[in-house]
Amino acid sequence: MPTGLAPSPVGSWIREDLPEAIERAMSGLDPQACDRMDPGGVMVDGTGGLDEETRSKLVFVPCAVQDALWLTPDQQIRLVAVASLVTGAARLLAEDPGTAITTGELSRTWALVDHAIV
Repeated sequence: MPTGLAPSPVGSWIREDLPEAIERAMSGLDPQACDRMDPGGVMVDGTGGLDEETRSKLVFVPCAVQDALWLTPDQQIRLVAVASLVTGAARLLAEDPGTAITTGELSRTWALVDHAIV
């Protein structure tokens, strides 16, 4: 990413809030926060450890990069890819953590993240 981000609300958000949201999401991933039944027998959607505020920030990335005209299209798509992959990792853990881990789905997700940030 260029070092001289344009001074704007979007620039500040990309420079400060987005990295914090990605870090919070990745450090909070939790296979125990999976889909389950509550004691009353009602199905509860798991979060995979991703809190709602962080999830909201990550799903906003495709909108934010459209206003980040100083970023190249390659840089913009890389930001979108990382946010999407981190959100997807949480969903994998929420839906079926055992399968996501044992079949390599989660490992493949991290390989894609690595590719997007290189």
